[in-house]
Amino acid sequence: MTCHQYEIEGSDGKPILLDVHAPEEMPARYPVIIFSHGFKGFKDWGTFNQIAAWFAARGFCFVKFNFSHNGTSPDYPEEFVDLASFAANTFSKEMDDLGRVIDFIWENPLGNSIPDRSRLFLTGHSRGGGIAILKAAEDKRVRKLVTWAAVNDFGKSWNPKYTEQWKKNGKIEVLNSRTGQKMPLNYSLYEDYQRHLDRLYIPAAVVKLNIPFLIIHGRNDETICVRAAYEMNDWNKDCTELYIVEGANHVFGAKHPWDLAQLPEYEQEVLHKTLNFLLN
Repeated sequence: MTCHQYEIEGSDGKPILLDVHAPEEMPARYPVIIFSHGFKGFKDWGTFNQIAAWFAARGFCFVKFNFSHNGTSPDYPEEFVDLASFAANTFSKEMDDLGRVIDFIWENPLGNSIPDRSRLFLTGHSRGGGIAILKAAEDKRVRKLVTWAAVNDFGKSWNPKYTEQWKKNGKIEVLNSRTGQKMPLNYSLYEDYQRHLDRLYIPAAVVKLNIPFLIIHGRNDETICVRAAYEMNDWNKDCTELYIVEGANHVFGAKHPWDLAQLPEYEQEVLHKTLNFLLN
């Protein structure tokens, strides 16, 4: 397995750090998986490097990246030191970032090999799964979609009382339980969502999809209720396939940092199911 690292321009001119994990022996045309991390996440969280290597060992080019406004920086790629950017993030910016990553992979071959344009796949975890759904619905280059513990409606928890207080204060704070940081979110996140509902409303995007879509969720997900997966499956049964990992939590047994050579058992189940779906 080889890893190529790039830095490309993202939303508002901020950088997107990009890792391209590829097989040691590249085929003439290689299938591509582009992975989007979740809220309070980053490309090197927990087991993501091992996941990338796992797929590369099975012939895929696996791409993972940091959203331009995820709060990390090129100098500190695993720490949330740029809280001003984190606060200014929006779903539209993440959608645009993912589009730029797709464009870069589409237009930049690896050596003498080129991406197989009939096998460009998106996957994402949690909020990144929601972004992957939205992008797959608007970008015809995407041929299959897999989500891991994905959110199915960004605005579901934003009741009027909550949003009124958010608007009054100009921001809200969310706790990062891993670091103990209080991380701000500007009211512009909500405004952007309301302004671009035609692009950012996940239920409508799921209905619109006409490509194979595998929905994977842990039965014991403590962050996003497993009901979200069942709902998405019901919205478009012509395209969706539902797979529930019994006993698994939101991160399928992973944590950060992950210092074991072997992936968690639940995560191995997720990867094998994903692989079989993409190959068949």
